[in-house]
Amino acid sequence: MPSPFPGMNPYLEREDVWPDFHHRLIDRMAEAIADQVDPRYLVKIEEHLYVQESPELPHRAGPRADIGVKRGEGAVGQGPGLALLEAPARITIPWPDVEHQAYLEIRDRASRELVTVLELLSPANKVRHRGQHVRERDQVIVSTSHLVEIDLLRGGEPMPSPDRPACVYSVVVSRADRRPEADFWPIRLREPLPIIPIPLREPDRDATLDLQDLLHRVHEAGRYARYIFDSQPSPPLSAEDAEWARGIVAAARDEGADRAKG
Repeated sequence: MPSPFPGMNPYLEREDVWPDFHHRLIDRMAEAIADQVDPRYLVKIEEHLYVQESPELPHRAGPRADIGVKRGEGAVGQGPGLALLEAPARITIPWPDVEHQAYLEIRDRASRELVTVLELLSPANKVRHRGQHVRERDQVIVSTSHLVEIDLLRGGEPMPSPDRPACVYSVVVSRADRRPEADFWPIRLREPLPIIPIPLREPDRDATLDLQDLLHRVHEAGRYARYIFDSQPSPPLSAEDAEWARGIVAAARDEGADRAKG
C-alpha cells in the first residue's frame, strides 16, 4: 500500500528502516531522471566512502588471508629448519568504521563531464561522517556542477546555511550559475513533499522529481506497512504530532482490514 501520510512518513526514519528506504528511493530517482534526460545525459549511482577510526567499536574479525603459513614451517626464501620468529608482544590496531553512501551523478553523455550531484541525506553523511561530507559538499559548491540536496530526516543538524528557514524537512537546489544563492523548499511534517527541479546544462530544460509520488511507490514496493508501524518513530515526535500519526496509522490499518474482508 502507498504511505498513509500526506507527506514524509516519519516511521521510515527509523534506523532499521532507513537504509533500505534510502537505497530504494535512490534507485527510483535515478530511473525517473534517466527517463527524462536520455540520451543527452547519463544518470549514475555512485557511492561516498566514509572511513573513520573508531577504537570504541567492538573488535570484528578481519578478512582471511588467501595463503597462510603454519607455525614451525619455514618462511618463503628461508632454508629448511628456520622457524618463524615470535613477536615479543601483541597490540590492537583500531578497526576503522567504513560506510558506503549512495548518491546520484548526472553527466554529459558525450564529454562525461559532471553536470549535477543529487544527495539524499542519511545519518552517515548528516551525523556520523558529517565533517567529511561537508568538505565534499563544499567541493561541489565551488565547482561548475549543480547540487540538489534532499533532507528527509528529522535527526541531526541541517547542512550549513546562515539564513536557512526553520522547517522539519527540506530540499536545496544550488545552481552553479546562481551561487551563492540557492533555491530552498522548507517542508513541514504534515505537508506533501514537493515536485522539485533537477537542473541540467543550458539550454536544456530541467528534469523534475515528484518526491511524494516516488515515496508512495517505494513505500508500496518495500511492503513497509507490514512492519514499520509496530514501533514508534525515531526520533520521537512531539506529543501532538505523535497523536496525529497514531490516528493515521490506525485509520490505515482499519482500511486494510476492510479490504481484506471484502
